[in-house]
Amino acid sequence: MKFLTFEQIKQQLRLDDEQATAEQSILEMYAASAEDSVLNIIRRSYEDVLETFGAVPTPIAHAALMLTDTWYQHRSPVTPGSVAQVPYTYDLLLKPYMRLSGDEYDNNNNQGYGRHCNL
Repeated sequence: MKFLTFEQIKQQLRLDDEQATAEQSILEMYAASAEDSVLNIIRRSYEDVLETFGAVPTPIAHAALMLTDTWYQHRSPVTPGSVAQVPYTYDLLLKPYMRLSGDEYDNNNNQGYGRHCNL
């Protein structure tokens, strides 16, 4: 994980120490994936976020925590019948930090994740 802590994840999911410890590896995997997904959505690398803002802004961390929670609560893959738009909360949290298309990040780092998002 790049910027979320295990303690934050436990608090977000409202898990006691025993529950969290039992599922620590899966929680850390969900969190690492959520961090990468959020960074892809805003078309920024972790290093760029640190360089630009000095630290990971709270709204970016908040969005990654919410995504971690969503993936923990809904462990099944997405199917055509369950596809939905990205909730407005993610838009609200992440849009101020998004790079516009045509930036260097698009050419070097974007793996295509952000372009399928409603953001």
